[in-house]
Amino acid sequence: MEFTDIDRYLHRVIPARDKTLQAMERYAAKNRFPIIGPLVGRYLYQTALTLKAKKILEFGSGFGYSAYWFSLAIGGGGKIIMTDGNEQNKTRALDYFKKGKLKSKFDFYVGDALEIAAAQKTKFDIILNDIDKQDYPKTIDYAARLLRPGGIFISDNLIWSGKVFDALNKDKATRGVRKFTRQLYADKRFFTTILPLRDGIAVAVRK
Repeated sequence: MEFTDIDRYLHRVIPARDKTLQAMERYAAKNRFPIIGPLVGRYLYQTALTLKAKKILEFGSGFGYSAYWFSLAIGGGGKIIMTDGNEQNKTRALDYFKKGKLKSKFDFYVGDALEIAAAQKTKFDIILNDIDKQDYPKTIDYAARLLRPGGIFISDNLIWSGKVFDALNKDKATRGVRKFTRQLYADKRFFTTILPLRDGIAVAVRK
């Protein structure tokens, strides 16, 4: 059995999403827009629910798919700070949130995710990392500073479509994922596990 067989099976057995999430998934598929997908989405929901999270920060939010899952878990008592470099993604995200009747508070900043993170003063329960992969190593110190003890740092694409396995592949993004993986495992401020869910996620607990 290959990994793709497991992935297809898991997609078959998970429950259907609400109409807005399904619309977001169709948009992503039609426009080849990378999203975490429903398998990881359910993990985000579960993590937020387990931690009773109230404050979440996203390094890279796209058009709001991951934030939608987080919001379903944290409800009206929580706040999600979102970042993306595209104003249209912000507009599209807020439109989807309205259609889904989400109750969380959203602050969506358009600009560089790490510059926005540098300005944050509060502590977060969860930080999601999904920016340009060559910049992944830069995110570790920000996450360490901004997460509360026991908070979770989740990073997407650690398998990176298998490119990390190819020793001959030395493009910037792949090198960034490899470096990030080594550094995060070695960082004593975190305890890290990589889950082979979809394209691989790193789950690091702030000590």
